[in-house]
Amino acid sequence: MTDTLFPERERLREELTAAVRAHPVPAHIGIIMDGNGRWAKQRGWSRIRGHQMGARRVDSIVRAADRLGVRYLTLYAFSVENWARPSFEVSALMRLFRTYIVRKRAALHAENARFRLLGRREGLAPEILEEARQSTELMKNNTGLTLNLCINYGGRAEIVDAVKKIVADGLRPEDVTEEAIARRLYAPDLPDPDLIIRTSGEMRISNFLLWECAYSELYVTDVMWPDFDEVELLRAIQSYQNRERRFGKISEQLGNRR
Repeated sequence: MTDTLFPERERLREELTAAVRAHPVPAHIGIIMDGNGRWAKQRGWSRIRGHQMGARRVDSIVRAADRLGVRYLTLYAFSVENWARPSFEVSALMRLFRTYIVRKRAALHAENARFRLLGRREGLAPEILEEARQSTELMKNNTGLTLNLCINYGGRAEIVDAVKKIVADGLRPEDVTEEAIARRLYAPDLPDPDLIIRTSGEMRISNFLLWECAYSELYVTDVMWPDFDEVELLRAIQSYQNRERRFGKISEQLGNRR
């Protein structure tokens, strides 16, 4: 795994940090954490080992995002489609999720973070749901970074579930608006992501935050998740800062001349 232990890497981290702090950082970053299995295979290790190393990487990225002033960090850990993977891998991932939630509860709370689990509850073990509930309850009044962990999540599933709530609430067709749907998503108070990062080089969104990512900036890196360190996060944010977000308008309307 790439770390900031080497002097040249540390210098690069300091330079990028200074450059990034000179401009507004994205308030909400979503990350598709991809490449754990391939990263492990390249080293002759099991896919499970890759997932374990990927879980370790989460810690450093959460801390780095918090230091930079990111308000919301949403991590795509397990999709509704991932149940189709080999049963031994799914079981190992579920154990890993529960262990992470339990072990990191005190540290996240000490850092004034909030925690939320996003995704369908159906199908998840009661133990995971209970540990997630305890973490959310413990940290609900904190005011720092909000960590959203997406487990058993799918963007289409989220939209379907929102529509089901609309039907259950008895809304008339003329009352079904974008706002009505947004209020019924898994986290209605969560702002849309400004930046979505995908590791491992795959050029697809993979059913992640489909409703919310309408105007998100996308950043894809060939670096696999276990190697995605603070330097790589800073590079992604710097790329975001060098872009012009127009939201359907043109540069002249925003006062820019490009």
